[in-house]
Amino acid sequence: MKSNIVIFWILTAYFTLLATVYTVWNLIDHGRVEWAGSTSILLSAGLTAFIAVYLMLVQKKQGGVLVEDRLDSDIDDGDPELGEFSPWSWWPLFLAFSISLVVLGMCIGFNFWLSFFTVPLVAVGIVGWVYEYYRGNFAR
Repeated sequence: MKSNIVIFWILTAYFTLLATVYTVWNLIDHGRVEWAGSTSILLSAGLTAFIAVYLMLVQKKQGGVLVEDRLDSDIDDGDPELGEFSPWSWWPLFLAFSISLVVLGMCIGFNFWLSFFTVPLVAVGIVGWVYEYYRGNFAR
């Protein structure tokens, strides 16, 4: 987390310097301030400062050095359990395809017939993905 905080403070300094250079450059070149660019760059600096302060508060609240910040830590020290995934499952692909057909039907001139006929495919994809561990070789 320390490295993230440092990166965001560097970005804050960079955006502040960039906003100053941009504003001065516009004053020299055009004789006036270009408010849209100057404001957006300065607000980008503010956003990165907000994120850096938030990360500093989170690190302080955790009350110690994280596993990622220790020099003697190993990769497995900070490796949490991420859940159970099915690398052999075809249901996510089927569900993504059917949802894309529903969205395509809504985007292209609101073709309700395409969306109407593919919504049941979305339901089949959701049910198949949820209940894939209750059938076949991997049933519990």
